[in-house]
Amino acid sequence: MSNPSSSAPTFQKAPSYWEKKGVVALLLWPLSKLFGWVTQIRKILYALGLFKTQALDVPVIIVGNLRVGGTGKTPTVLAIAKALHAAGFHPGIISRGYKGTGHQDNPADATEVTSQSNPLELGDEPCYMAQQLAHLFIPVYVHSQRTISARTLLKAHPTVNVLISDDGLQHYAMKRWPAREGGQDIELVIRDARGEGNGFLMPAGPLRESALRARDFTLNLGSENSQQIKQPYLADAPNFYLTTQVAHAYQLSNPSQQRSLFDFYSERHLVAAAGLGNPKKFFDVLEQAGLTINPLPLPDHYDFQINPFKDISASAILITEKDAVKCSQIAEYKNDERIWVVPVTVELPKEFINLMVDILKRPKP
Repeated sequence: MSNPSSSAPTFQKAPSYWEKKGVVALLLWPLSKLFGWVTQIRKILYALGLFKTQALDVPVIIVGNLRVGGTGKTPTVLAIAKALHAAGFHPGIISRGYKGTGHQDNPADATEVTSQSNPLELGDEPCYMAQQLAHLFIPVYVHSQRTISARTLLKAHPTVNVLISDDGLQHYAMKRWPAREGGQDIELVIRDARGEGNGFLMPAGPLRESALRARDFTLNLGSENSQQIKQPYLADAPNFYLTTQVAHAYQLSNPSQQRSLFDFYSERHLVAAAGLGNPKKFFDVLEQAGLTINPLPLPDHYDFQINPFKDISASAILITEKDAVKCSQIAEYKNDERIWVVPVTVELPKEFINLMVDILKRPKP
């Protein structure tokens, strides 16, 4: 389907050559090798102690991805936090606060994110998580350096006994002893239906690290029948498939007003908008529910300072909860009765939760 608004912000799709080993990818391959060497040198310097590392007093669960762009880390972090809370743990979350500006003012301490925090200052993802977890009193802290986030959070919330890092597989300053080596720390790689593309590192491909990178678990977001995600990254790493659940949509201007997705079947001009790294995932969820939508992909972490819906003749506009965090603070969106928020959550397999809990209960090294 075509873009419903020619005046909407431009969504930059990932390069098409990332998906195949064509001429462009092969020409860029030497730069990918250089990128890989730089990454390996950084790892070696941290391992030799030439770059400072810091161990934490509690286990750390790192939820990351190897592919550039969104693969579903944030909803997975939320699901893990809720699962650990239900299992009796006291989790806390640390995040980089991507594209936030306010937490950069104090380089020595991290900033606590609350349900009232400004997403333009602290980042949309941390603010979204803080809103979702406020009723469970799970703290969320942001800083560009995750070790500072962790140190500040643990000082302010001494009852926290496990940290969840939203991204951070490549943040080597945070020293850990992974579960696969007998430790308590858990490194998770989130993988979506796009797989690894052509398998090259940036810039010739979509990978930040080699697909053979060690990890404790691989979590696949997508159908088990997807051809691209049938094989795990490593044959000996537990490989789980996560399912998504869609709740009733609620009106941004009046959250008490709710509608099931079935109620939108009769809408003649239904627009779905998403400012995600991979907005197609949101569109696929809606289409799999039977909706006929006009997709409006927006730039990742779009700030909504320019209204992409202003010139759209839509009877209803469906948006993600992450985008709703920003829209809810701007009057022109709050007054637009066409906008409905669709909650999409991730469901973790019980076997994965049990394994994770067993690892966290191991004696400290």
